Amino acid sequence: MTKIGIIICDRYRSCGGGKCFRALAERRGAFARYPATEPVEIVGYSSCGGCPGGNVEYVPEEMKKNGVQVIHLATGLVVGYPPCPYIRDFTALIETKFGIPVVVGTHPIPLKYLEAHRALPFWERAGMDAIAGALLDESREVMEGYN
Repeated sequence: MTKIGIIICDRYRSCGGGKCFRALAERRGAFARYPATEPVEIVGYSSCGGCPGGNVEYVPEEMKKNGVQVIHLATGLVVGYPPCPYIRDFTALIETKFGIPVVVGTHPIPLKYLEAHRALPFWERAGMDAIAGALLDESREVMEGYN
């Protein structure tokens, strides 16, 4: 069983996680990496604590105590406006300090956000296609289904 932690953007701190949990059940977006036959468990769910991500300094340790094996930085960090400028820093801190692998993304990128962001200059300038990685592998129909 893979034990997963999720860190979301603090702008969405009241998010109930519906798209993330749906994507995990469907093995979509960044959760496509886990075979449908492999059991997974969410052992931690927290916001980053707001810019510049104060919770990221200690939440991974709490998740580690619960057996976390991988931490997902939620899709909202990628497609919120503006996208999180600290994604690379969060990844480096978590992987270096806590020894926990990080995956950027949870649910598929909603198509309406992807289309809007790609039309703006920051997306390319910030190298967001590289950061978004596997989130861009979903079909147009699947992304539209997450609008």
